[in-house]
Amino acid sequence: MKDATLVNHPPQVEVPPDNHPVVAPIHQSVKFEFETVEETLRALRGERSGFFYARSSNPTTRQLELTLAALQGREDCMVCASGVAVVAQTLLSLTKQGEHLLCFVESYGPTRQLIRRVLGKFGVTHTMLSIEDLAGIEAALVARPTRLIIFESPTNPVNKIADIAAITRLARAHGAMTVLDNTFAGVHQHGRYDVDYYLHSLTKYISGHGDVLGGAVIANTALIRALRADFTVFGSMLDPHAAFLIQRGLKSYFLRYRAQSASAQRVAEYLVEQRGVERVRYPGLTSDPQHALARSQMSDFGGIVTFDLSGGAEAGRRFAEALELFAITPSLGSTESLVMPPQLLGSRDLPDELQRQAGIGPGTVRLSIGLEDPDDLLTDIGRALRAAGAG
Repeated sequence: MKDATLVNHPPQVEVPPDNHPVVAPIHQSVKFEFETVEETLRALRGERSGFFYARSSNPTTRQLELTLAALQGREDCMVCASGVAVVAQTLLSLTKQGEHLLCFVESYGPTRQLIRRVLGKFGVTHTMLSIEDLAGIEAALVARPTRLIIFESPTNPVNKIADIAAITRLARAHGAMTVLDNTFAGVHQHGRYDVDYYLHSLTKYISGHGDVLGGAVIANTALIRALRADFTVFGSMLDPHAAFLIQRGLKSYFLRYRAQSASAQRVAEYLVEQRGVERVRYPGLTSDPQHALARSQMSDFGGIVTFDLSGGAEAGRRFAEALELFAITPSLGSTESLVMPPQLLGSRDLPDELQRQAGIGPGTVRLSIGLEDPDDLLTDIGRALRAAGAG
């Protein structure tokens, strides 16, 4: 074998069956082969296990999918390149021209934009309500056939809590599917509810380190099967190295999520007592109007604390710029703390009235609490509040 051939057909190293790697290897390969054409065809027909082309599946991404499905209490999962990608691919796969869906003003901005701009262009109509308007949800379901309800809990950015049991009950009674973006709550929560599809931005708590993008849809086997062919041709599959990083991040997921929740609780309780802070939205606060609902649904309340400064947008800018331990940047759930001031948080696709309905005001600030010592975070926040004229 000449050198030019050798580098393209290197020696194979086989791991003995009783000699397992403690950490699964990264299968950084697009293509997989069987020894015969017939075995290849059997795999393509689903008659045997195996892999063929990474746009359909890969051993590294498959391990992540099975882990996530088990954590969410479902049978199957598909991962793709980002959180927005999984929202887009799921909605495009589940809807068609002439169908109607329900969504909410409190939803993540790109989700609303996908529904209003992209699905609308293809003839999918929608009704947009407040997540707290259960009577409106029921009335909309009675008024016309509805394909699905897509919602979040807690919502981004103001931590409103959806009544998941009520929404799923109404949906089931009227033949609508439910799609829950469960990113804020995390993959370990809300699995006991009658939700059809769970969506997650793996970029956030699940990977947890702010260094990789990813998205996942989780459901039972038949529901995932209904999406699989479309996901394959959409082509936004997760790279195996990214899947490896996310799987590695999951090892510290529970430690991180619970530590961040505990620190966020302290930050929220501190902010409630500060002059110039008008309203603090954190479901772990006993003073939060939805605390009882949150406690009935969640074991941990997450690392996002949202509040309003009485000084408005300018106070929010001064506050964010005075912080030393919080990066002014989007995303959430990573090990470092982050801040989104009003200038970056506003929902530009919503008019002022709908922004107010969503709970976003001129002085709204969102904090994502990381893994720093909470005493240091409180010191930093106090200093920044004083710089903003709110402390």
